[in-house]
Amino acid sequence: MKQEVIKELSTADLLERLEEERKQLVRLKLNHAVSPLENPNKIKTFRRTVARILTELKKRQMQESQNKQ
Repeated sequence: MKQEVIKELSTADLLERLEEERKQLVRLKLNHAVSPLENPNKIKTFRRTVARILTELKKRQMQESQNKQ
């Protein structure tokens, strides 16, 4: 998922998407442990997507705290 797409989503959508991406990442890791995946780069892609979502959530949280002050 691209950063531009992540920025357009609402916070509730981001939290929902984060949960889905984490579940998918765990599934991929388990499947890869049992038998090697055809494309192990998918794990890296999902891990980076999770990081992008977490970064955007943290950024929004920091902006909220600055606006309250």
